[in-house]
Amino acid sequence: MVWRETGIMDERLRFVGECLAGEETMTALCAAYGISRKTGYKWLERYRALGPAGLIDLPRAPLEHGRATAAELVARIVAEKEANPQWGPKKVLARLKRSAPQLCWPAASTIGEILKRHGLVGRRRHRWRAAGCGPFAPANGPNAVWSADYKGWFRTRDGRRCEPLTVMDTASRFLLALEACATPAEAEAWPVFERLFAEHGLPERFRSDNGSPFAAIGVTGLTTLAVRFIKLGIGLERIQPGKPQQNGRHERFHLTMLPLAMAPEVDHAAQQAVFDAFRQNYNAERPHEALAMDVPADHYRPSLRHLPDRLPEPDYPA
Repeated sequence: MVWRETGIMDERLRFVGECLAGEETMTALCAAYGISRKTGYKWLERYRALGPAGLIDLPRAPLEHGRATAAELVARIVAEKEANPQWGPKKVLARLKRSAPQLCWPAASTIGEILKRHGLVGRRRHRWRAAGCGPFAPANGPNAVWSADYKGWFRTRDGRRCEPLTVMDTASRFLLALEACATPAEAEAWPVFERLFAEHGLPERFRSDNGSPFAAIGVTGLTTLAVRFIKLGIGLERIQPGKPQQNGRHERFHLTMLPLAMAPEVDHAAQQAVFDAFRQNYNAERPHEALAMDVPADHYRPSLRHLPDRLPEPDYPA
C-alpha cells in the first residue's frame, strides 16, 4: 500500500511524531497509515539522521549510470584534449583508438559531451574547406605533386622577422618542411629543397603561387629556383593570381598552424624547435579526416626519383 493523498510530507511528519510519542507500536502505526513496517522504519531513521529534510523523496536515478564512461577513460580523453587543444572529438577519438585499441572507447559525440563538461570545448568556428585543384591534374599518389608556400610573417620575441616556409606532399598531406626563414629568398629556400630532395627524392610536379622565390615578373616568369626545378625534371604548376583555392589543401594547412604564429618563441632557433615538434605531431600523431583518420605518415613513401649529384643541363631536341 501507499501513503494517503492528504499531503505526503504532512503524513510522514505525523507518522514520525506518533512513533516518537511511543503511544502505539510500530506495527499498529504502520497498519493505520497503510504502509509496511520496513517503510515505517526507513522514514523514522531518516528523520533521526536528517530531521524533516530526511522525509523528502530522494532522486530515483542511479548514482552512476549503467552506461556511463569509466572514470579512467574520461581521464585519458581529457588528457588527450589538453595535450592537443586544437583537436576536436573525432581526432581525439582516433588518436586514443590508435594508442589503445584494446579499450572500448565511447563515440565521438559522447567524447564531445565529456569535453564540454570539463570546459574544454570553445565556440565552434566556421570550418574552412579546401576547394578543388582548379586546372591541375589530381595528385594520384605520394610525390606526384609537392606544394609550397610562405605563411604570413611574424616576429620572434627578439624582434627578428620569421617567414615560415611550408612544403607538403599533396596526396598524403605529409608535411615535408616547416622552416623558420628570415625572408622569402632563394638563398634560404634552395638549401631547404636540396635537403628535401636528398631525403625524400624528387616529386613529379611542384605547385606554388606566383610570388618570390618561385616565380618572377617577366616573359617566362622563371626564377633561378624554378630553373633548378626544371633541370631536375620537375614540372611547374602555378596557381592563377587571386585563386588560392587552387592550392586549397595547402591554404587549409596554414589555418592549422596559425596558433604557432600567434605565440612566437624567443628567437629563430627556439621557433625552429617548435616547428619541428609540430611537424612530427602533424605527420605521425594528428589524425586527418581526409585520410579516414589515418596520419599522413601512413600514406607517404619516398620518391623513387633520386637527386642527382649535379644538376643536369636541359636537353633540347635537334
